[in-house]
Amino acid sequence: MHFHQTTLSNGLDVVAEVNPKAKSVAAGFFVKAGSRDETPDVSGVSHFLEHMAFKGNERYSADDVNRIFDEIGADYNASTGEEVTTYYAAVLPEHLPTAFELLSTLVRPTLRQEDFDLEKNVILEEIGMYDDQPAFLAYDKAMAAHFAGHPLGRSILGSNESISALTADAMRKYHAGQYVGGNITLAIAGNVGWDEIQALAGRYCDAIPEGDLEREVEEARPVGGTTVLTRDNTTQQYVMQMAPAPSAESPLRFAAELLSVVVGDDSGSRLYWDIVDPGHAEAAELGFNEYDGSGSWLTFLAGTPEETTANLDRIAAIYEKINAEGISEKELEQAKNKALSRVVLRSERPMGRLSSLGSNWVYRKSYESVDADLEAVKRVTTHDVRDLLSVYPLKQLTTVAIGPLDELQWQAS
Repeated sequence: MHFHQTTLSNGLDVVAEVNPKAKSVAAGFFVKAGSRDETPDVSGVSHFLEHMAFKGNERYSADDVNRIFDEIGADYNASTGEEVTTYYAAVLPEHLPTAFELLSTLVRPTLRQEDFDLEKNVILEEIGMYDDQPAFLAYDKAMAAHFAGHPLGRSILGSNESISALTADAMRKYHAGQYVGGNITLAIAGNVGWDEIQALAGRYCDAIPEGDLEREVEEARPVGGTTVLTRDNTTQQYVMQMAPAPSAESPLRFAAELLSVVVGDDSGSRLYWDIVDPGHAEAAELGFNEYDGSGSWLTFLAGTPEETTANLDRIAAIYEKINAEGISEKELEQAKNKALSRVVLRSERPMGRLSSLGSNWVYRKSYESVDADLEAVKRVTTHDVRDLLSVYPLKQLTTVAIGPLDELQWQAS
């Protein structure tokens, strides 16, 4: 595999990992625009805009976009998060030019008023759908509470009020300000030549306006707290808990990723053996989320209301012991084996490499080969985990619970 990089005259970065032995090629536009880049009056516009992208432009209608992607057998989609909106497709190499043109259409849609009016109803229905999913709602509320007063606390979907009030002109203004060359990374991985990539980028990306944006990335300083949302129509209690963790730029992120596997992987972790396997809860997991300038530990618990207090106490005891003693060499080795397997399995498909390629460039302006990723995992020691815990201990700082209970009481860590 060979890495290539160039920057177009409008500031758009092009990064590619060329692999002649691959049987497919994946391409994606990574736009550094998400809910944290919005203002309250346009809350949810990034996600709404992702939907509007598939409505096409002057040349291609919405039906054309989806029909042609299907005709060439593409695996395609888009996603919006707190910090990045991604448009991507994986195809056989001979279909890359067609897929690339369609992807460029997604980045520069027409944003017609009639499409906007129709899609607004779809977004409002989606908000209602997720409001009926306690686990998602708990996450959304936990982010809002934990990052209160910080850009990361803004909802990806927005609210019924913000979406209802949003206008097509406001969306066009947001698009014009965010979808500029310096705010976009084009990543391509798989069986394609660098010359072809440069030609496609020159043909379809030069029209993107130049521009660059500076994002405020001051580390969040959450104060924490507990919120309980009572829902009598749910049989289980869902709990999300958050605490500060390393940012996407921090060298501690590798130790954090492995620690989350040791403590809260969905199988073979301490939370699994102490809480899930004995039948105390349906799910008890710990995740690590990294962002620009900030990061978070995310604890998820789902189980019967009657066991919730005891389970939160169990989690607190596990965290207290980890913070005091760290983890064993055996646990770290097992976590490394899991992480290494995941890196390798993802790397065997260009689509798997695309995410790593684009994310590394968006967050760190760096290229990390598969071998480099493997070495970074292998280098982590139990002393690194201790150093991590001294700065970012495991905690239950911010808690949001949704379910039949009307209050929570436990020995918080």
